[in-house]
Amino acid sequence: MKIVVIGGTGLIGSKLVKNLRERGHDVLPASPNTGVNTITREGLAGAMDGAEIVVDVANAPVWEDKAVLEFFETSGRNLLAAEAAAGVRHHVALSIVGSERLPDNGYFRAKIAQENLIKASGIPYTILRATQFFEFVGGIAQSADVDGEIRLSPALFQPIASDDVAAALTDVALAPPINGTVEVAGPEAVPLDELVRRFLKAKHDTRKVVPDVHARYFGAVLNDQSLTPGDKPRLGMIRFEDWLGQQVTH
Repeated sequence: MKIVVIGGTGLIGSKLVKNLRERGHDVLPASPNTGVNTITREGLAGAMDGAEIVVDVANAPVWEDKAVLEFFETSGRNLLAAEAAAGVRHHVALSIVGSERLPDNGYFRAKIAQENLIKASGIPYTILRATQFFEFVGGIAQSADVDGEIRLSPALFQPIASDDVAAALTDVALAPPINGTVEVAGPEAVPLDELVRRFLKAKHDTRKVVPDVHARYFGAVLNDQSLTPGDKPRLGMIRFEDWLGQQVTH
């Protein structure tokens, strides 16, 4: 079975391609690096030829609100049109837990726009919403640094290892489309400030982490429901402490 992975050379995409190939599928990792561009449409029709399943894990190369919205809307429209023309039977997309709850975050607004395009496309689909990745914790700390002090919300945070996201995507892609959304999250919920404190300690980073309920997370004020899943999410297997231990030893 031919499966196309849009963004197939990135963090999640490369892991997903490996998983699907190990299960015996013909997998095309599609990205500008491999000659497939969902913005310009270069190579897109050829990539879709004969594909039964398409998994979109592409990430916007920009963070500015208007540009990121433009990326996901243009990419989404071009990709879904190419899929419809090729008769693709299942569209799978990776999105973010809590996107609709944080409208002050431009990236999350763009992901909602992408989801709406998928739902309106008429192509059978499954949207997998994941919580934030363990791999992002260092960047979160950096974004909250003001003169060497890190101010972060103590709201609950339930991040997940990228390996667990790729495993969930593998299962979702190979299952029938549900025309709905499923959630995947890490095995434990921890206050965001505490998680970053653990991360910095493991890295021997002496910066002080200050809990601040008013601290913004990429533009948004958080509460305990903002970035945690709803009822009965799929849970990853990898604990943050175990992942962190591997990062420190490598």
